Amino acid sequence: MSKSGTGNVPTLGGWFVTVLLGVAVFYLLRNSFAFNDLSAAAFGLAAALFMLLLLTGPGSPEEEDVRPVRKIVPVPEFLPPITGQTVAPARVVSSAARAAAEAPKIEVPPVAVVESPTAETAPEVTMLEAPPRLGAPRGGKADDLKTIEGVGPALEKLLNSLGFYHIDQIAGWSEADVAAVDAEMAKFKGRIARDRWVAQARIIVTEGLEAFQERAKTNNY
Repeated sequence: MSKSGTGNVPTLGGWFVTVLLGVAVFYLLRNSFAFNDLSAAAFGLAAALFMLLLLTGPGSPEEEDVRPVRKIVPVPEFLPPITGQTVAPARVVSSAARAAAEAPKIEVPPVAVVESPTAETAPEVTMLEAPPRLGAPRGGKADDLKTIEGVGPALEKLLNSLGFYHIDQIAGWSEADVAAVDAEMAKFKGRIARDRWVAQARIIVTEGLEAFQERAKTNNY
């Protein structure tokens, strides 16, 4: 289908379809509907003209040439002339920085520096003197420390590892000795004073084992 100034011009195929339609209508009306030749020819011609009108109708608006519209943007007259000078960008100051700059300055008094004590100035610390200890039991045989109430197998083993094998060693402990040994008792701290080991050991050493066992019935230490 080609275009013209007023509409579409049928192509060769369009003319063929138009003629074929008119002939088909003519033979259909004459043979199937018993029209005479003149009437059948009139209807065939009308059908051909109708098809021709369809093929030569005006072009659709979508096929018309659409020219792009160029938008002209006016140049503002108030722009400053371009010179060789470079304009520095404006400095953006945040509200937090502005508030910090405008806030009054608070003077902080100097902090006194306390020097750590040195070896010359540090106070002397009196270390607890440990009681005498043995590397091995006297005569190769240790006392049964479990005789003292509150001393079990675990505590006896611990005391032996600390160098205490005899009851008279415990009987000779002073308060300072008790504090020194108690510091090494690990999870058994406080048992020496609570169970009165020293008092029991002194009774065994001075009064004998039988007197101790008699007094132990009433915890008379």
